[in-house]
Amino acid sequence: QVQLVESGGGLVQPGGSLTLSCKASVDIGNMNVMAWYRQTPGKERELVASFTSARQRHYIDAVKGRFSISKDNVKNILSLKMNALKPEDTAVYYCKADRVFLQGGSVTRNTYWGQGTQVTVSA
Repeated sequence: QVQLVESGGGLVQPGGSLTLSCKASVDIGNMNVMAWYRQTPGKERELVASFTSARQRHYIDAVKGRFSISKDNVKNILSLKMNALKPEDTAVYYCKADRVFLQGGSVTRNTYWGQGTQVTVSA
């Protein structure tokens, strides 16, 4: 069973920084895509940043230039470095991992989520 455990959330003032970590119970080198999502009450969970097995990084426009996603395949940790935080970055942040493979001649996707970590940006 794959487990993802996030940490690093907390309360920070606008303009401050936080680094989120997602520790996986398995070798994340086998994951096709790992990503950070966030969700606020009443809204759908949204993709924030992703890191593919081809080492491509993707960011939503709202965080480009401020957030940086990285992956440590030795420690099995996905990180999200967040700088210049804004109140609108306040949300629960979730780690997600996707593994795509062939099973019985069909493409199968397994998706795993962490439990989330709260980030609050407020003065």
